[in-house]
Amino acid sequence: MLPPRVAPPSTPALAPAVAAKLLLPAAASARTACCRAAAAGKGGNKEVLSGVMFQPFEEVKAGELSLVPQGQGQSLARHKFLDDCEAALNEQINVEYNASYAYHSLFAYFDRDNVALKGFAKFFKESSDEEREHAEKLMEYQNKRGGRVRLQSIVTPLTEFDHAEKGDALYAMELALALEKLVNEKLHNLHSVATRCNDPQLTDFVESEFLQEQVEAIKKISEYVSQLRRVGKGHGVWHFDQMLLEEAA
Repeated sequence: MLPPRVAPPSTPALAPAVAAKLLLPAAASARTACCRAAAAGKGGNKEVLSGVMFQPFEEVKAGELSLVPQGQGQSLARHKFLDDCEAALNEQINVEYNASYAYHSLFAYFDRDNVALKGFAKFFKESSDEEREHAEKLMEYQNKRGGRVRLQSIVTPLTEFDHAEKGDALYAMELALALEKLVNEKLHNLHSVATRCNDPQLTDFVESEFLQEQVEAIKKISEYVSQLRRVGKGHGVWHFDQMLLEEAA
């Protein structure tokens, strides 16, 4: 006859607090504490989250909104924009307006009834408009960065462009080439100021909006000068003028 079956001893129930300790890893307690560490800061101790790189509200409070000017008449947009860059931009605005004025004088000369080279007049009118647009683009950027546009005087340009040896067409185009190279030099100066002032935004603006276009303009007018030197002062000038007249802007 088999002996009576005896039930195994039951495991006592764990207390809730003990069960929680067994179930939660040690990392959980660290996570609930949010990895907080005390760090000394200006004006007393402040609590910093380890691993957090940027706390905007804390940093703004520490600076007491110093990044937002409170004075009347101050630019709210200005940031990392030095006075030297502002002055260099105003100088370049003046350069572009002077170039536009010079091209406009060339346009007026070739549009005369006793000169009547309409292709040259068209080319120089478009060149004048382009330089004025450059000046306006620089003015818009100056305002965007929080600078102040200060327009300066414009030099009175020449009004007569006839040349006994070269003729007016070649002489005017050589003047245009020299003008484009001068503008290019001034743009390089502006770029140098931006680099020296560690202003990557202004540097990028000059590179992307002006320098490449300036190189292309110099190449184009250089070819015009070479072609006009070949045709001389005679009938070839009229044919060259017709080419300019038909050329798209």
